[in-house]
Amino acid sequence: MIHCSATRENTDYSPEQLESDHKARGFLRAGYNFYIRKSGEVVNLRPLEQIPAHARGHNKHSIGICYEGGLDITGQSRDTRTQAQKTSLLRLIRHLLICFPGSWVCGHRDLSEDLNGDGTISPDEWIKQCPSFNAISEYKELVYELRKK
Repeated sequence: MIHCSATRENTDYSPEQLESDHKARGFLRAGYNFYIRKSGEVVNLRPLEQIPAHARGHNKHSIGICYEGGLDITGQSRDTRTQAQKTSLLRLIRHLLICFPGSWVCGHRDLSEDLNGDGTISPDEWIKQCPSFNAISEYKELVYELRKK
């Protein structure tokens, strides 16, 4: 599951700040397994063997990946991923899909309820906009490609 840190694109947000913010909310450590910096650096925050704390009701059967950013300079939701982040995210997701066959990729917002029951979670139904891009459609071809193998 993909998340954004919900920080402005012109602000640095270190893994230490992320961890501190999560601890301030009562967690023992950062809730995500991985954090991808603007530089593309992938930071391991929580071992895969440890249940993450990133999406209530979904933690036992998911892996949390968060990228630094997700808000424009005015604080509005926007896909602020750098090319380096996109590259690292793609590599990490590919690796995880190979390690965990049959898995799929979604954004945090995709776990919102389908309030009108039409089978689609539309923007007016999102609890939040995280990760500020459509993760399902962006990685759909990769998921399909790896499932064929």
